[in-house]
Amino acid sequence: QVQLVESGGGLVQAGGSLRLSCAASGRTFSNYAMGWFRQAPGKERELVAAISPSGKNTYYADSVKGRFTISRANAKNTVYLQMNSLKPEDTAVYYCAADRRSGYFDISGDDQGYAYWGQGTQVTVSS
Repeated sequence: QVQLVESGGGLVQAGGSLRLSCAASGRTFSNYAMGWFRQAPGKERELVAAISPSGKNTYYADSVKGRFTISRANAKNTVYLQMNSLKPEDTAVYYCAADRRSGYFDISGDDQGYAYWGQGTQVTVSS
C-alpha cells in the first residue's frame, strides 16, 4: 500500500520561502512520477509541479514557474517542493501525489494518472 506523508507547510509572509517534503513508502519510489497539487478554498485542485521517475524532467504550472522547484531524492524515497517568492495567491492546501503508471511521465502536465495522495499540508502566505 502506497503511503505519502507531507511536511513543511506553515505561515509565511509574502516574498518568503518554504520547502515541502513528501516521504513515500509502499512500492519502488524511483519507478514513478511524483507531483505536487494545491487546492485553495472555492477553487479546483491544480497540478503545480511534477517530476519524472529519474528526476531528469519536470513540469511547472505557469503560475509558479521561476519561483517553485520540484526535486526528488530517490535514495530517500522523498520528493520536495521548494517555494520561493511566495505570494498570497499561493495560499492553499498542498498535496503530494504519486502516479500509478510505472516509468511514465508527461511533460505537458497530464494530471490524470495520479492515484495516491498524501493528507495535505496547509501553506498560508500573508500580505
